[in-house]
Amino acid sequence: MVAESTDLRQLQIQRIAESKAFRTSEVQRSLLQYLADKALAGEGDSIKEYTIGLDVFAKPSSFDPRQESSVRMHVARLRQKLAEYYRTEGAADTIVVDLPKGGFKLLFGERDSILAPVEAAIAVPPGRPAWLIPAAALVVIAVLATVGYAAYRSSRAATATTNDPATALSADLADLWGPFFRSTRPILVCLAAERDAITGAGTANGAFFLGQFLTPNRKREVLVTRSDQISMPEIAMDNVVFVGPTAGSRQIESITMEAQLVLDAKGVRNLHPRAGEAAFFADRVTPGTVASDGDETYALVSHIPGLYGNGEVLLLEGNHTSSVMAAVRSFTDSNLGKTLASNLRSGGKLPHFYQVVLRVHSMDEMPVEISYVLHRDLTAH
Repeated sequence: MVAESTDLRQLQIQRIAESKAFRTSEVQRSLLQYLADKALAGEGDSIKEYTIGLDVFAKPSSFDPRQESSVRMHVARLRQKLAEYYRTEGAADTIVVDLPKGGFKLLFGERDSILAPVEAAIAVPPGRPAWLIPAAALVVIAVLATVGYAAYRSSRAATATTNDPATALSADLADLWGPFFRSTRPILVCLAAERDAITGAGTANGAFFLGQFLTPNRKREVLVTRSDQISMPEIAMDNVVFVGPTAGSRQIESITMEAQLVLDAKGVRNLHPRAGEAAFFADRVTPGTVASDGDETYALVSHIPGLYGNGEVLLLEGNHTSSVMAAVRSFTDSNLGKTLASNLRSGGKLPHFYQVVLRVHSMDEMPVEISYVLHRDLTAH
């Protein structure tokens, strides 16, 4: 029975290594096989970062993990790819391979039913409207929609015509997303951990729109995580799209940026107002209710450099459902993208890094009018 169990686990490792998530990464396949061999041999608890560096990455004997983080970064990437595999191709696999944070030991287990918890999370009591689904459940739905919709669009790509104008990317959106789409880095969509039901719903809805937009036809590898689970190695290796308020996310806040505009709990603060500009753009909402008429909120869109100045980070922030959704729509809707790009362009060219304030008029937390207010070119700073 032990031998049979080991054979099944080895077959699962082989299945994962041959999957789309791993097919193009020889380094990740090698690391996966190495950790699997150690775990199946009963040596998982004794694996050290130093030995991984020597055995897998051919580091010299002088390799010092305290001074070089490459092994930890590759291990974080492997953990991410395993999660991606089980969200997509491996969703029905009976054997689950996990790499818990804080160590290098692969764990093997049998999958419990995942449908019951999800169905329970999204169940709506009879008589309650669908928009009253708890924010936590909306996040579950949004994450599933982001991955599931991408897989659906990928399967339809073979039968769709390449000239279909409905799937064509407008020139303005292509300019806005250009730094992300031209990069070889994956896009990591990070959902802000909910502060309350309102911001949680806005983050979930924003993630859904991004899931519709970031199809495999436009960016091959799109991953999803939450702000309370994102790691610094992931930020260092990926291009990050952050949805929701960044306050409280120490990883995002640690990225050095000379911010000109800042979201606080009541609106957007203009740190260095120019002539005729307001120093603060205050959210005005009807207190104590979601279904209000004529609320005005503000969204803040920031495109900033990643960790150590490498990579791209896009922050789509707001304090309310309407403002978070508006920030996302400005980067996914052709008409809004045109407005945003035309205001950003100087001499016919977009600045690489910038911040933009958007005014959002909403009804029942749904943006009905989104308008440009001002922006700052961060490239020159």
